[in-house]
Order: sequence, then structure tokens, then C-alpha cells
Amino acid sequence: MRRGTSTSPRRRRLARRRDRLRYWFDGTMARGTPALIAWLGLASAVLIVVVATLATLLSPRDTDANGHWGGMIWRSLLRTLDPGTMGDDEGSGPFLALMLAATVGGIFIVSALIGVLTTGLEGKITELRKGRSQIVESGHTVILGWSEQVFTVVAELAEANKGQGRSRIAILADRDKVDMEDALRRRIGDTGRTRVVCRRGNPLKIEDLDLVSPSTARSIIVLAPPVQDSDNHVIKVLLSLGARAWDGERPHVVAAVHHSGNLPAARLAGGPSAQVIDADDMAIQLIVQSHRQSGLSTVCLDLLNYAGHEFYMRPEPRLAGRTYGAALSAYELGIPVGVRTAAGTVLVNPPPGRVIAADDEIIVLAEDDLLIRLADEPVPVVTDAVATAAATVPKAERTLLAGWNERGVKIIELLDAFVEPGSHLTIAAPSDDDPRAGLGTLANLDVAFVRCDPTDRGQLEQLGVIGFQRIIVLGDAGLDPQHADARTLVTLLHLRDLEEPHGDPYSIVSEIHDDANREVAQVTKADDFIVSDKLISLMLTQLSENRHLHDVFTDLLDPEGSELYLKPASDYLRPGAVANFATVIEAARRRGETALGYRLHDRFHVPPDYGVILNPPKAAPLTLTADDTVIVLAED
Repeated sequence: MRRGTSTSPRRRRLARRRDRLRYWFDGTMARGTPALIAWLGLASAVLIVVVATLATLLSPRDTDANGHWGGMIWRSLLRTLDPGTMGDDEGSGPFLALMLAATVGGIFIVSALIGVLTTGLEGKITELRKGRSQIVESGHTVILGWSEQVFTVVAELAEANKGQGRSRIAILADRDKVDMEDALRRRIGDTGRTRVVCRRGNPLKIEDLDLVSPSTARSIIVLAPPVQDSDNHVIKVLLSLGARAWDGERPHVVAAVHHSGNLPAARLAGGPSAQVIDADDMAIQLIVQSHRQSGLSTVCLDLLNYAGHEFYMRPEPRLAGRTYGAALSAYELGIPVGVRTAAGTVLVNPPPGRVIAADDEIIVLAEDDLLIRLADEPVPVVTDAVATAAATVPKAERTLLAGWNERGVKIIELLDAFVEPGSHLTIAAPSDDDPRAGLGTLANLDVAFVRCDPTDRGQLEQLGVIGFQRIIVLGDAGLDPQHADARTLVTLLHLRDLEEPHGDPYSIVSEIHDDANREVAQVTKADDFIVSDKLISLMLTQLSENRHLHDVFTDLLDPEGSELYLKPASDYLRPGAVANFATVIEAARRRGETALGYRLHDRFHVPPDYGVILNPPKAAPLTLTADDTVIVLAED
């Protein structure tokens, strides 16, 4: 009885030791490939030392012939690593048996080592493919989120950085890394010197955000995901960035919200270093302004697209003391469009007599900043070609608004600020409720509502569409983008077919959701297409490269101040007269305007520029017809 009680604690202690040893061993094995390699290395060392020691004890003559104990260590190591080494062994039975044991043990150990290395490499490759490793970059652009906009943004950034020796784009989204990379290669192709790095993670999690090294980035672009209430996601990401502890200066952040009501919250979440675009407001302004001057969206695409012409800000000490009007003819390549003061105020198309200060930056329209240069002498103006007739006087117009969505009320209210008094607008939509109920007081527009399905040709004929000068086609509310675009295309085809027997009685501006559908829609020969998502993507890219351009584009689209206009060429040049673009610039200057280019009527529907020519050579011969238009910055 005493013996049982004395051995029981000892057994329990031994069991506990075995359990601790087993737990310790399991813990080391769980550390992964390095621990497994270490255990195999230890097993190899033990096997080699045991075989060498036993050979020394059991077969001293053979051991002496092989370099004593140290030599046996070396020979045992060779047999462990290479089974073929024992093929020429000679000696006593115990010696050969020990060499065979070393060889067989080595086979198991080496096989296990190969398996461990293979598994470890596969695991590391799998981990890398998951996109969970942290990048080490600086001066790169970070894109947070994934949507159709990412392809436009990446393509534009690659185009913008084409002249640089090295640039990087880091994308963080909750998608498979390989899928993102495959989609980028398929949709964009070669990005030149720009390398795109994808990482999988949630931008709302700080540990995931660290994967793309935001603290060392040049700029951060926040994209809205293709989900309902996408603005809420953007606001949460902006809050996450605002709450982050930054190492050094915080990079500037750009984002866009799709509903104007979310703009104040997004700007508050982003803080002073973030620029948040109102995508809804931008689309509305483009629709309204394009309704009055077809081709405006094409001009905006060229201004926002890095493959076209862009705005650059640069100091020009040689122009200090000269007036803005005189500076218009001072460049050989490039056209001044305004100035940015030392206080950061942007003045687009300032008065011609405004004197340029030494610390002002000139805002220049050019194809590339490397191509901007001052002229030794201004290009001569063909004075005889300048138009002397009075400018075209705007008249009251009749507009048809076909279709209806949540932007309709704002479009009508903004349109009221642009049109002449006595203008009329008819809403033709399949809505059961009268859309006019949400309208405020209008000063210039008389609005009527007709319940009508714009995709029904018979109902369009009953509307008397030939009596309208302008037509705006909106995508239907409550439909997915592809379905809405399909209905828009049918409406455009009916409208073009109805006008064919009557010549060209009206212009058509249409809202398209998917840029891919724009190419299909060209067959309808609509005068202008507003693809708001692409325009927003281009705007985000421009602001990520130069945040000061925000004030420039805001001024261009704001009804207050100077905006983009496409005005009749006969207001500037005598139709058919041979002149040059320097003459157009001078004619516009006399009217307090800045000429940026022109649009040729004969190439109205010819891609890719649709007749729009910005920043043309100033000295090249130029002849414009009465049907052509001049692209200017003007207050009205």
C-alpha cells in the first residue's frame, strides 16, 4: 500500500514531463518550415555522430583507414546526403552495416527535407499570391477600393507618368490579388514604366491599410465600390484615413460622392487635406451646359485626359508686369487660361488688363509641360479676318427632357439659370407622378409635363419633337445601368429617325452610364454624350497629380464666373477668310474671352476627337465656316 502511494506521484510527474515535452515539441513544429528544417538538421547531426562513434568503437581498423573519428563524421555526412556514396565501401561487417544505416537514415531525412522545402515554398508562393505582404515604396499613388473606375484611373496615371523614369501605383481592395492583376492586364495592357502593385485587404482596417504604405505615398484616391449606398463606404474610408496617425506630412486624398446630400459629411470626414468631388453636381452641370452647346463633354474629356491637353501651373518671371491680355500671345506653344496668385487664389480668364505679379503662376493649356515655351515674337494677327459683325444674340428655346431620374429637378433648376427668359421645357417620362412637384420657383423656364414612354416611337411623334430645338435624354430611374442605357439607345434611334426627313431641327444630349456603350451609341449620331463615371475618374486622376487644379475645374463648371463655351466661329472670324489661330485668340481677347481651340462641323461625328481641336498651332493657316464653333472661356 505504501509502495503504491510512493510510485503514484512519480508516475504523475513523469506524465506531466512527457506532456510538457510533447507540448514544447508541438509548439516548435507549429512554427512552420524553419522549425521543421531545424529538427531535420538535428536528426541528421545525431545520426552522423552516432554512426561515426559506433564505427570507431566497433570497427577501429576501418575507422583508422578512413581518417579516424573526424574522417568518419565526414564520410557519414556524405552517405547521409548522397546514398550513392556507399557503392564502393569495403570493410568489416559492422562497418558496412553502420554505413548502410547512415545511408538509409539519410534517405528518410533528405526525403523529408525535400518535402518540407517544397511545402514551405508552396506556402510562401500562396501567401504572396494572396497579396498580404507590405510594399516598400515612396512617392507612389495609392488607390483604395475597386470598381470600373479603377481601369480609367490606372490608365491615366500610367499616361501621366510616361515621361518619368519610375512610378508606382498601389491598389488595396478586398478582392483576390491575382484576379485584380489579370483584370488590369486584360483591360489596360502595358502600363509602360509604371508598375501596378495589388494588395488584398479592407481599407477600413489599419493593418490592411499599412500594406500599401500610405504614409510615404504622394496621393491617395478613394474609389466608391459598385454597391448600394457606396457613398457611405467612401465616408468611412475618409474617416479611417483621418483617424490614422501619419508619419510626417499626410498625402492629399481625393474622392467622389455620387449624391450631393452626402458631400458635407464626406468633406467633414476627409478633413482639410482631402478633396471630395460632387459627382452628381458635376454630371448635372455638364448635361445642362452641353444641352446649350453640343460638344462640351468632348472638350472636357480632352482637358481631363492625359492623352490630350491638360492644364499646368508654372511661374513665368518674364511675364511679370505684363497684362493677362498681352500674355495670351506670349507663348509659342501653350495657351494661358488664367493665373494662380501667391495666396492660392485661382483666376480663370481674368480681365485682359489684369497685371501679372512676379509671384503669380500662369495656368497654361498644353499637350505636355515639356512643350510649353515662350515665343521670341508674337505670331502676326490677320486683322482683316477678324469678324466685325455683332455677336450672335441668344434666343429663347424649346427643350424636351426625355426620361426622368433623381437628377431631373436639379437639371431643370440649373437650366433655368442659363436659358433666356421665355424658354420652354417639356418633361416626357413614363412617371405616374408629376415631376414638377419638386421644382422651386423658376425665373426663365416654363415647364410642362407629358406622360410618355420615350422608347415608343408613336408617343414621340405625338409630342411633336420636330418643334423642339434641344433634347436631353436621361437614363430611367430604378433600372440597372445596362438596361437604362439600352432604353436610352432606343430613344436616340427614334429621335434621329424622326428628324431625318426634316434636316437637322434639334440637337441631342444624352446621359450614358457605361462608357463602353458610348461607342455603340455613336450610330445614333447624338450631338453629345455625358459619361459621368468616366469624367469623374479622369477628374480624380488629375487632382491626384495636382490638387490645385480643383479650383480650375470648379470655376469652369460653375455658372458664376467664366465657363467653357462653344460659340459660332462667325463671331470671331469672317467665314471663309484665311487667318490663323493667333487671330482667333486676338478676336476673343477683344471680347474679354480666352480662345482655347475650335470644333469643325464636318468632323462632328468622327472619332476620336469628334472635330474638337485644342491648342492648335498659332501660325498655321486656318479657315473656319459659319457652321464651325470656337471654344472659349467666357462669362456668358
